[in-house]
Amino acid sequence: MSAKMTALTVLSAALLAPALLVAPAHAAPTPPADGKGGPAKAPQAPAPPVSMSTVGGSLLGQPGTQVNLLPGAPALPTNLTGRSWLVADAESGEVLAAHNAHWRLPPASTMKMLFADTVLPGLPKEQVHKVTEQDMDGVGPGSSLVGVKEDLEYSVHDLWLGVFLRSGNDAVHVLSAMNGGIDKTVKDMQAHAEELQALDTHVVSPDGYDAPEQVSSAYDLTLIARSGLQKQDFREYCGTANAKFPGRQEAGKPREYFEIQNTNRLMTGAGGLSPYKGIAGVKNGNTTMAGSTFTGAAQQGSKKLLVTVMNPDAGGANSVYEETAALFDWGFAAAGKVKPVGELVPPKSADTSSHGSPAQSHENNPSAAGKGSGGVGTALAVAGGVLAVLAGGAFVVNRRWPRGRRSRGEDLV
Repeated sequence: MSAKMTALTVLSAALLAPALLVAPAHAAPTPPADGKGGPAKAPQAPAPPVSMSTVGGSLLGQPGTQVNLLPGAPALPTNLTGRSWLVADAESGEVLAAHNAHWRLPPASTMKMLFADTVLPGLPKEQVHKVTEQDMDGVGPGSSLVGVKEDLEYSVHDLWLGVFLRSGNDAVHVLSAMNGGIDKTVKDMQAHAEELQALDTHVVSPDGYDAPEQVSSAYDLTLIARSGLQKQDFREYCGTANAKFPGRQEAGKPREYFEIQNTNRLMTGAGGLSPYKGIAGVKNGNTTMAGSTFTGAAQQGSKKLLVTVMNPDAGGANSVYEETAALFDWGFAAAGKVKPVGELVPPKSADTSSHGSPAQSHENNPSAAGKGSGGVGTALAVAGGVLAVLAGGAFVVNRRWPRGRRSRGEDLV
């Protein structure tokens, strides 16, 4: 048999061997030529690095799946194809299971979580801005857009709805302009990532548009989501299913509005999926380089979980949501029945005296120093779009950081 079974495990090969032995010779089609006279080789998915960051625990720096099942714990789902994923308790920060947690991969629009966590607290939501041509410079071709138009006015509140619901890169660029420009915003985001100890993250564009060297990880995206969910406005925006967005403005007439819906399919049930019970956000993404990415938050009873899935190899627009839902199901069923394999570390500025020294970056080129925007956005009553808010506004993550258990570099076995 000339074809190599490089994509099969030993177990799969053993199971398939009898069928292959009895198959007729013509059953397997001739592989296409590679242009050099030989058969073409099937493309192989890239392998995770042998050594990755150990922020959050040494097990998280190891490739492959990390989980410590106690008696009575359910097995992990068998249909997971994400190159990287992570399940964490949103309150305690305990990582219940992970797969290539620190693999640095393109994040797509999940990068907008870091953008919002950095910029949102510094812009009053009732502030109004008239969009200029310069504000829209650099919006990449093929970008997801909410429909922001030049020479029209939008409130900060409107623009954040465009960011969270429609993943609008046009809204991101306008908010970045209000924050002092794209370059400043990228530096602010990188500094805030450093403050959060999201050290796998390298920011190139604030909207997550594909760019060389723009990466994050399942661990970092989960860490960033947990930080964002501590802010009321962040929770409400990411937990909004649909809203009214400002449209045309004609002199002497009321402003037109049009309906926008969240692109998070676990929230809306779009694409033939059923809405996930207890879903509270937070952000999805999809680009050519990143594939599909998603970080979700959900609550059932008193248990609150965060799940991140990056780039499932399974085809289909729903794969990232289906695998996220499967991990949510597992996480809720496994609560109290697994030994954590790591933790989501506190920010550098938190009281970490009982955790040892802050985690150090594993990168050769440390990112910009300093801190990003902090604090909690002011909750103000805003006239305008009507919101349909789900569980997001009530999904409150405890600010108290776990203390006194271990230093960050220690294993959890």
